[in-house]
Amino acid sequence: MNSLVPIIALTIFVLLFGAGLLFLVSLVGPKPKNSSAKNSTYECGIDVQTTGHSKISVRYYLTAILFILFDIEIIFMYPWALAYGDFIKEGHGLYILGAMGVFLLIFIIGLIWEIKSKALEWD
Repeated sequence: MNSLVPIIALTIFVLLFGAGLLFLVSLVGPKPKNSSAKNSTYECGIDVQTTGHSKISVRYYLTAILFILFDIEIIFMYPWALAYGDFIKEGHGLYILGAMGVFLLIFIIGLIWEIKSKALEWD
């Protein structure tokens, strides 16, 4: 428990310091002024013809999130593969292989779910 005291103290300090700065800025900082010119969209001096809200398919976002998810998986696997030889020399190879197997199993189950829910299809 004694080793956690500095971490807890630092966390409390950071939260209080951040909250104090936000409070101080709200007191001292400039107040925003609302005007029709400031709230309007500006596009090279041409009057706006659309609302600015476009309908982008959710599939684009879903694909991006899935790409990031599986990209992070590869980022975790690369250092593991580099350090695996050291773990074998220390006698922990089977344990580390099992841990990576569980990690991969979770992602394989996720991939199977994606395929069954047709998250990767563009129809």
